[in-house]
Amino acid sequence: MVVDINVAKRLSMNLHFKQLSHWQQQVFAASLTQRMLPNYALFSDNCGFGDYSLLQNQMDLIWQKLSLMPVKINVEAQLLKLEPHIPQAADFDQFVVYPAIDLCSAMVCLFESFEDESCNVAVEVSRLSVNSVSAYLDFLQLAGENPEAQVVLADDPLWQWESQTQQQLLQMVNDGNRSAVTCRELRQWVQSQAMTNLGVAY
Repeated sequence: MVVDINVAKRLSMNLHFKQLSHWQQQVFAASLTQRMLPNYALFSDNCGFGDYSLLQNQMDLIWQKLSLMPVKINVEAQLLKLEPHIPQAADFDQFVVYPAIDLCSAMVCLFESFEDESCNVAVEVSRLSVNSVSAYLDFLQLAGENPEAQVVLADDPLWQWESQTQQQLLQMVNDGNRSAVTCRELRQWVQSQAMTNLGVAY
């Protein structure tokens, strides 16, 4: 399957991120990152690299900050903690390293968004999630019995689910107000699916 990257770009462009406030962008991005987080656990378990509990704790800290709790985030310190746990693709021969890298990139984007309100954190994390899905589908196609077959990306159920999930999250962000309740509802909705953007159950 040849993945048309323009399809991925159109998905992100169609979500109308420009209408979101910076906080709304952050909670949208945090929701997608929460959904991607267990991909790192799968990578860590299979490759023996990284500390999944560290990333879980950092995700909790991000949600606390977005929930307007009186917590401070030392962005530089958090990025230094995360850096040793970011895998390099060349060091591993399993596909799971790529969604793990995408997850870490999303975490970096989120942390940096607390210092730079001009960054397009929703767009960046949306594209990371989309790219993870398209790369995974490409991997499955190449590993299948007929790798030369032409497959329409938009017809794949996992791709459709990615699109629907991002649209649903955007609607929930738009409907909610800037509060801990909105954060809790978004996080619970993502976790209730018990499945990552790659369809990995947890």
